[in-house]
Amino acid sequence: MKRIVRTVLICVLILGMLSCSGANKFEAEVAKEAGAVKLVREVQSGGYDLVTTEVLKKWIDENKPMVIVDTMPFESSYKAAHVPGAVPFLFPIPEMTAWDAEATGGKSQAEFASLLGPDKSKTVVIYCGFVKCTRSHNGAVWAKKMGYTDVYRFPGGIFAWKGAGFSTEAAN
Repeated sequence: MKRIVRTVLICVLILGMLSCSGANKFEAEVAKEAGAVKLVREVQSGGYDLVTTEVLKKWIDENKPMVIVDTMPFESSYKAAHVPGAVPFLFPIPEMTAWDAEATGGKSQAEFASLLGPDKSKTVVIYCGFVKCTRSHNGAVWAKKMGYTDVYRFPGGIFAWKGAGFSTEAAN
């Protein structure tokens, strides 16, 4: 129950910072509410937790043992900028209830497991571009389905990372 309450509070905080241009404050609140509820439902159905930009930065600075997975397309996104230490693994935006190698850039479930490593209790952080992007939801759900127990979705993704003024890495 504590985890759900914490998740809801984080969602409300994250979505409360978003704005809807051209909408009055009441219409903007409806949009924020819809986004918050969608995120909470994804977290509840996926069984993973959320991590904020500040906490992820702290973990990185402390050299916390973890795998950070960027789920966006390599050429158009990951290659240009990603969270330091993140590794790429493409996931689709639509919900992926069965493994779909075509949607994961031709990669198998075994390749995802290899990327995450054999320690199922190691912290796994999965992100995409921004709060509404569901690539990270798919990645987190699959990590949980495969038995990883300490799985986090970083909902703000690379947009929040850059918005916080944190440095990024680029790939060759």
